[in-house]
Amino acid sequence: MKKLILAIAFIGMGSFAMAQQTVPQDKKMTKEEMHKKMEQREQARMQEMQKELNLNQSQVSQIKDLHAKRKAEMKVKFEKDSVARQAMREEMKAKKLQMNDDMKKILSAEQFSKWEATNKAKMDQRRAMMKEKGMKGKRNIMKHGLKEASQSQVN
Repeated sequence: MKKLILAIAFIGMGSFAMAQQTVPQDKKMTKEEMHKKMEQREQARMQEMQKELNLNQSQVSQIKDLHAKRKAEMKVKFEKDSVARQAMREEMKAKKLQMNDDMKKILSAEQFSKWEATNKAKMDQRRAMMKEKGMKGKRNIMKHGLKEASQSQVN
């Protein structure tokens, strides 16, 4: 009876936890809201500059054009960089596959499966750490976590 009640409680808690997750549609909505907020901030900054610097309409329009030009340049640069990142990702995948093939030739089947399991465990730990820290440039924390992982595997 206790086990049944405990099982029901866990299922109930699990369903509540699942209900809290956002759906992609919600994320899309927040992106749109974020875009609107950015536009509002731009307008507010422009009005503030206009008051502080006593700008005339011609200057305001020139500054807006300059900001639009810079924004377009940054967008192109970002897209160019994203293509480069994607190419690098593909290259790294190919190198990883080549490494796996080479390791298969060197190691026995048992050793290879053990090596693969160790790598998967390290990757899972890195993902968990990145998720926990939010990838805010905490490279030294990642290195520290990797040291702990290698030490725990030695022990």
